[in-house]
Amino acid sequence: MKVLGIAGYSGSGKTTLIEKLVPLLVRGGLRVSLIKHAHHAFEVDTPGKDSWRHRQAGCTEVLVSSGQRWALMHELRGAPEPTLQEQLGRLGPCDLVLVEGWKFDPIPRIEVHRSGPDARRPLLFPGDPHVIAVATDEPLDTRLPQFGLDDALAVSQFVLAFVAGREGRDRPAAAAD
Repeated sequence: MKVLGIAGYSGSGKTTLIEKLVPLLVRGGLRVSLIKHAHHAFEVDTPGKDSWRHRQAGCTEVLVSSGQRWALMHELRGAPEPTLQEQLGRLGPCDLVLVEGWKFDPIPRIEVHRSGPDARRPLLFPGDPHVIAVATDEPLDTRLPQFGLDDALAVSQFVLAFVAGREGRDRPAAAAD
């Protein structure tokens, strides 16, 4: 399976781009999974429901299963957060894993950049050799492929080529500017 990060600062449009991108990739014949990193505590079930009550009671893992889906919740209970590689090992077979977050792990990634308040933050691509393209709402001074932030079709074509091995993982050193 190929792994591709979608990286950028909060509010840049990562989730919106992914939401538009995934259906296009699926229509392109890919089986897509996603790992999202959260920087805070989060709940995936509803307080008061059985699974929530079991976790509150002290279970390390609670697996909920039905005819439609299953979900495994794992409480760390003080253990260190798993690495991206460990989390990738937990996924079932697929063609592509999109990774939202983990913007400093050594995986190929598309940087998502939005002008305005986000523009005050430093761009990732000048110092990150793993950025292979940029989705942005303003032209940037780079030799990397650039796509409109709202042009999910063009981004999906780039990703399909990446998965097929027609796009390089690392950009040439000359493109590092």
